[in-house]
Amino acid sequence: MKEIRNTTAGPLRLTLPGGKTLHLSPGKVAQVADKALERASLKALVASGEIEVLGEGDHPEGIGPAASGNEQTHGQSRSPFRRRSGER
Repeated sequence: MKEIRNTTAGPLRLTLPGGKTLHLSPGKVAQVADKALERASLKALVASGEIEVLGEGDHPEGIGPAASGNEQTHGQSRSPFRRRSGER
């Protein structure tokens, strides 16, 4: 897996192998398979400078999972001190 970054000011729509599409916002990083970078369309974007290949796990400063310092949380809190709506 390699990571790529959109270096343009606008969003990109990249066609990947297997009929998949990657929508990449400006300045964002995404992981793609190594064989996806062998496609002529992605090679052209790399050559023109529209996307940058960062390699495996290379995050520039301020981008990536460690940059925010906050864990991703989904759903509701499991705190024992929080009263649920049905408890009286």
